[in-house]
Amino acid sequence: MKVSEIMTSAPRTVSPDSLVSEAAQVMKEEDVGIVPVVEHVGGAETRGRLVGVITDRDIAIRQVADGRSTDSLVRDIMSGSVRTCGPDDSVEAVMALMGSEQIRRVPIVDERGSLVGVVSQADLVRKAKNEAAVERTVEQISQPGGSHQN
Repeated sequence: MKVSEIMTSAPRTVSPDSLVSEAAQVMKEEDVGIVPVVEHVGGAETRGRLVGVITDRDIAIRQVADGRSTDSLVRDIMSGSVRTCGPDDSVEAVMALMGSEQIRRVPIVDERGSLVGVVSQADLVRKAKNEAAVERTVEQISQPGGSHQN
């Protein structure tokens, strides 16, 4: 099974120049803990190139706990080094990445680095066929001391 079969397509995004409060509003409206950060090249009608992600944890730790202004920009607190997969990668490959990096969500990018979707731990649980592999992945993600990127 390919990643494209289980990913959430066309997730909502923000730009690096968006306010952190805008990213938090997207999280609230979509009931998610991560928002991909993209730069649009060639106009807003094109898919954006992934440049990072902003997570609820980024907001809590890098903005609130650090006492930053409420009008901070996403670029100031986002996570820039993000591990990704491609839409044609196998579900097993994304599960291996999630388990080894202890991350709950993986942005999916095309060959140009444009965001096409996101695979979450919930997507695996709901849609992946290999229940034993999904269970192992969730256990690995949940181990103490993980990277907590997303």
